[in-house]
Amino acid sequence: MDGQQNDESRRDRDGDTPAGRPRRFPQLRLSAVPRGGAGRQRGLRRFAVAVAVLVVALVGVLAGVVAGGNVGTDIGPFHARLSVSPATTGGTTVDIPPLGSLLLESHDGPTHLTVELGALDQGRVEALIDDPASLNRATQSAVDEVREGVMRLGLRTVGSSVLATLVLALLVFRDTRRAAWAGGLALLITAGSLGSAAATIRPQSIEEPRYEGLLVNAPAIVGDVRKIADDYTRYAEQLQRLIGNVTQLYTTVSALPVYEPEPGTTRVLHISDLHLNPSAWQLIRTVTEQFGIDVVIDTGDITDWGSEPEASYVGSISLLEKPYVYIRGNHDSGRTAAAVARQPNAVVLDNQTTTVAGLTIAGIGDPRFTPDKSTSPASGGLSQPTANELITTGEKLAATVRSSPRPVDIALVHDPAAAGPLSGACPLVLAGHTHDRQVNTLPEVPGQQPTTLMVQGSTGGAGLRGLESDEPTPLAMTVLYFDQERRLQAYDDITVGGTGQTQVNLERTVIAPPPTPLNPTPSPTTTLSPTPTPTR
Repeated sequence: MDGQQNDESRRDRDGDTPAGRPRRFPQLRLSAVPRGGAGRQRGLRRFAVAVAVLVVALVGVLAGVVAGGNVGTDIGPFHARLSVSPATTGGTTVDIPPLGSLLLESHDGPTHLTVELGALDQGRVEALIDDPASLNRATQSAVDEVREGVMRLGLRTVGSSVLATLVLALLVFRDTRRAAWAGGLALLITAGSLGSAAATIRPQSIEEPRYEGLLVNAPAIVGDVRKIADDYTRYAEQLQRLIGNVTQLYTTVSALPVYEPEPGTTRVLHISDLHLNPSAWQLIRTVTEQFGIDVVIDTGDITDWGSEPEASYVGSISLLEKPYVYIRGNHDSGRTAAAVARQPNAVVLDNQTTTVAGLTIAGIGDPRFTPDKSTSPASGGLSQPTANELITTGEKLAATVRSSPRPVDIALVHDPAAAGPLSGACPLVLAGHTHDRQVNTLPEVPGQQPTTLMVQGSTGGAGLRGLESDEPTPLAMTVLYFDQERRLQAYDDITVGGTGQTQVNLERTVIAPPPTPLNPTPSPTTTLSPTPTPTR
């Protein structure tokens, strides 16, 4: 008996089961081992489904925005099309073909609004021609029309995105539950994106547009400068002004009134570093005429070598027929300054003051004459003796400014390294030399007014040297707007792509009144070390 049991046990171990006896051991292995793996498989499957739902929702949102994220509306006398698109930086673009575009930092991402002004409505334009007073009524209603158009655009975009997602989800999953999840997710994504844009809206951005297009159209498109205000009333007024300006520009052949600049504003054109570029004069003349410039300020380096033959280049100054205030740069010789002084509309300042167009201006020429760049240090920076010389020059001009019988509104130096001692002496210092446009506030002096330093790029595109790189150096200039109290209200930075290029970029900045510091603790200007700048 024992032997038989042992044989049966041995056969069981060897896998031989007697007839009629169930084989249990393999069945126990199959039922015990896979339970944990099945749980993981179910978790992975749920994750894969969730990812698939998310991907379908994103694709559906993009498809819906492309297909339905636009709406037509009337804005003033225009047929306009509003559209929304995904973006990381937000903002609004107002396209005014063929005149150019306005770019506004109106809100943060992830959506970008485009407003394209299309054709004029003939009937409405004829009504404006017959009754110019109706232009004011049309522009007043434009604010409500824009708001209504944006609301319809938002609702249409949400509906289109959800519908596109539902259709796509039903095609992919063939399951109503998963399609419902995808549709709800699409609603959350679209509404959340539009809601975040609405929550970060900046109405005052319309006062600081960036313009791209033809320079001749810039003043009419951008409009005149306005004092900064955050309330909706001023926003509405500025939007009405924009619509009115564009309407007038489109209908210049009609009896509509032309664009009128705001009264009491003094316009100053700041140029620098022409470096003998002949195309710069045409650009300067165009801006002077189109923007109604009252005075042109040149912070030096009008020539390259300061030689006698170059003196004929400055003859174009008289063609501007506007006051031209000039200081000598390190590329300008005494003969250059004398040639400028011979122009009937020019004023050359060398540690002197003058009053032009109601503004009191002080200026001093650069103490160096280094037309050959090989004379600069190998590092391209300022040596200590040169830095000391520039600081001394700034101190001389600061003493002249403080002793002036009239408060000085603008001080001029060529190299910004000389501007430090002027902190607190006057509200604004203009410079050039670096071919790099910058705006900074000088370290304040306790108890004295803050001073802004505005460094201009090269209006001549750095001359022939501007063609040495792969891309030509842009031609840069700035229009400064001063109110009746001679305070800087705003400025327009104008940039032309470079020699041989015609694309123009205009960017407006409105100056907010500076807050009054309670306990100012700035450093004295006498201890300032100038920032090294390349010798040009």
